[in-house]
Amino acid sequence: MTGRNPQDRKRLSYLKDRRNGYGENDKSSRRNIRRNKRAVHSANRRREHLVLTALTGVRDGTGADAVEEGLFAKRPKSWRKAPDEPLAEALIRGFERRVRTGIEDGTTAERRIHHIRRRLARPTAD
Repeated sequence: MTGRNPQDRKRLSYLKDRRNGYGENDKSSRRNIRRNKRAVHSANRRREHLVLTALTGVRDGTGADAVEEGLFAKRPKSWRKAPDEPLAEALIRGFERRVRTGIEDGTTAERRIHHIRRRLARPTAD
């Protein structure tokens, strides 16, 4: 059985575990991501609907050109979630914030940051 030692597991945790770096509660992100996607799609559908309803009743050939121009003249709205950051980056940023706000002295934070970076530099035994 080839298992990983605790040091390798910790290193992989620092690299692969993710934290929400956007600044909001990670539980609310579950709801807000769906809400933001829904709002963008709704706005795009509404814009398309307005362009198409303006054409209702028009029978000449210029209407198709107007619809095509109206639909493709403006790029549809889009929204993408900002990716979560690795655990190591989140911890380092937290230690730096503690020093900036005066919660912790610089030497302790530097020692902790050095410890995290030293663990990341070690190669795995795969």
